[in-house]
Formats: sequence, C-alpha cells, structure tokens
Amino acid sequence: MSIAHKEPLHEQLVALGVSESLLTEEEKASLDTRGFVVFERLMEPAFLERLRERYEAIMSDEGITDKDEEPGTRRPHDLVNKGEEFDGPYTHPQVLAAVYHVLQRNFKLSNYCGRDALPKQGQQHFHSDWAEPRRSEDDPFHVVNTVWLLDDFSAANGATRVVPGSHRLLGKIGDHFSFEGIEQPHPEQIILEAPAGSVIVFNSHLWHSGTRNTSDAARRGVFAYFCAREHEPYINHQVKTSAETRARLSAPARYLLGLEE
Repeated sequence: MSIAHKEPLHEQLVALGVSESLLTEEEKASLDTRGFVVFERLMEPAFLERLRERYEAIMSDEGITDKDEEPGTRRPHDLVNKGEEFDGPYTHPQVLAAVYHVLQRNFKLSNYCGRDALPKQGQQHFHSDWAEPRRSEDDPFHVVNTVWLLDDFSAANGATRVVPGSHRLLGKIGDHFSFEGIEQPHPEQIILEAPAGSVIVFNSHLWHSGTRNTSDAARRGVFAYFCAREHEPYINHQVKTSAETRARLSAPARYLLGLEE
C-alpha cells in the first residue's frame, strides 16, 4: 500500500468525531516532515488531575516498578482495565485524527501503559517501534504513539528525544547512525519539552528514546500506542478486556480495542 493511499475512516471513528479537519495544516506538515506534533495543554486541568490521582492510586495499590522490562521506571500496564479515567485518552478525536493522518488507514489500540522515569533513571537507546525497516518511499507507516503528559516534560526530567524526519529514512538506524553509548546524542536530536496536560503524537518509525531524569521528581506519562488495523496488537484486548470494562465502553471504544468490527 502506498502511503499516499487514504482508506476511508470507519464509521465508528466518524461517530467519535474523528476528522482530519481537526488538524491545522501546520500540524499535518509537522507530522509529515518532522514526524511528530505537540498539542499543548490539550487536557482540561480537572481531567489532568483525575488522571494523576488514578495513576498514583494504581502505583499505591499494585506497587508496579518495572524491574525486568526497564529498571528504574514505573510502568503501570493494562490501563484499559484500570478505570474510566483512562477511557478518554485513547478515544480523543483530535489525537485520533493525527494517528489517522500518519497511518492513512483504520487502526486500533495496540498497547496502553504508563512510563515514569524515576530520578536519575530513564535513559534509553535511540530506537523505532517497528522492527522492519522501510525499504521504499511507498512503504506505509504502521505504528503511532501518543504521550499524555501528567507532568511537565523537560530536558531535566527525562523527556523524550527524537530525530526529526528520521521516520522517512530507508533502512535501519544502524545504516545511518553509529551507536557508541546509550547516552550518545544525535547531532540533530531535539528534546520534546511541553507543559503538563499536553499530548505528543509521534510516528513510531521515528528514532526516539527516553532521556535520563536528572531531577528529583518523577516524570509521568500515559502512552496510548496504535497500530494499523491489519496487524496483531501488542496486547490482545479480546482476551484482556474485563467484563466490567466492556460493560461501560462505547461502540467506538470497543472498535478501537478490536472487540468488534
């Protein structure tokens, strides 16, 4: 499929109000050329506070520290089933419009978790979230990540770094950039700094990584990660979604989880 081909939006996405008219031309251009867009202060303050409270309640109840997957981070998983507060991020029309703009076809939620780099932790290697490298300009994009900022993201507290435009490069990262260490900067990298309540949407073929949190406070983010609909999601929501969650979900939300077509 050529990335120029645009599949019509599914009726359930239309029912949510998803439309590319929700994006400005500047936002579309940023997704196309730089590989990301930042919606500053998209969350209402009251909603942001509810997400923070629920996030910390999960930490208190479950004590989730990701000792194996990524030491030095807290990663609450399975947010689909962790409360109605988390229904909003993966069904937000403007954010989904940005996801659709990148993928050019219908999609579903692949994974939904938090990532919270603890003080003095969080540094990652540059990576993309799709194993297969792009081999031609006509190769479609397959994955998009959205980051809901529960705290300010800054260069001091471990904000995400990206290499703008790297999503369009052909081949693997190693074909273009020689890795000498986990903290090695890329000469063209930028740090995605934004205030709490903002949402970052980025093409997950983009080279990116978390950076070290050199502050004394945690840096919390909720990550709703989407894939094109033809792919298997990282989390099988058909199996994982509880009966209680299913009972409260709207038809569009169930569609985004792959529970119905």
